[in-house]
Amino acid sequence: MPNTDQEFTTEDLEYLRHGSGPLLLRLFKPRGTGPFPVIVDLHGGAWNTGDRTECQIRDEVLVDAGFAVAALDFRQGADRYPSSLQDIHYAIRWLKGHSSSLNLDPQRVGLSGQSSGGHLAALIALLPDDPRYAAIAYDAEPPVDARVRCVAMQWPVINPLSRYHHALRSRKSKRTADWVKRIPEFHDTYWVDEAAMSEGNPMLILERGEPVETPPALWLQGEPDIVHDYHDPASNQDLNEPERFAKLYQKAGGALGIHRVPYETRLQPKAFNPLVVFFKTHMSYTDE
Repeated sequence: MPNTDQEFTTEDLEYLRHGSGPLLLRLFKPRGTGPFPVIVDLHGGAWNTGDRTECQIRDEVLVDAGFAVAALDFRQGADRYPSSLQDIHYAIRWLKGHSSSLNLDPQRVGLSGQSSGGHLAALIALLPDDPRYAAIAYDAEPPVDARVRCVAMQWPVINPLSRYHHALRSRKSKRTADWVKRIPEFHDTYWVDEAAMSEGNPMLILERGEPVETPPALWLQGEPDIVHDYHDPASNQDLNEPERFAKLYQKAGGALGIHRVPYETRLQPKAFNPLVVFFKTHMSYTDE
């Protein structure tokens, strides 16, 4: 049932079912007349753990700013790549297709994602028509697609292959091994092999010059952050991964800004204020 005790409502909705297992989204909506611009938000967890509830702090900031937010559950772990992307792609179309009954604006849809969720958000934004990700049919009249107006990523794993090698190198070093934990095993479970890590890789997709779409993008990065903000020695350049991706994104015709916040406060509500500014700018949102 919707939560009606705050200045916004929350409701868990089933958007897709695989066998007997439902996939839920948690829809946050401001009080008001609408229709509301909507942000699809993706949790992190190295493609193996986590659920929609982990987006709560960020999503409350966004709904307080006047946006509807749909925090998604999706397949992960042993369901393997590209299952997560297929569910997310479907969810965006489902929200657009149900926009009238949900009081959402299908023309103003944005994407957000944290860590591995940021990686998934980037892939959908870059490749909204990719048949691998659009594999689950959704019939709507008029037809809908998975294009978004803009994408905000919070410390994304933008290059699964380089992060895999980064973790393996660090595991061998007593000085930096603590952060690694089960990251290599999570990569192995979800990606299976390095060929898949290279295929579903926003950084390498841009380096390969594949045709992409480049909606306005924001990279929110806590610092220091050895897990997401590091140098890939295979890149043959001095840039860390955020700056490397921004350079490639701009070369492909897009605009991507990097905003840094202190690592220790990166999950506090005020750290997500740059997302509010970004989405208000690129989703043509006003307070009126």
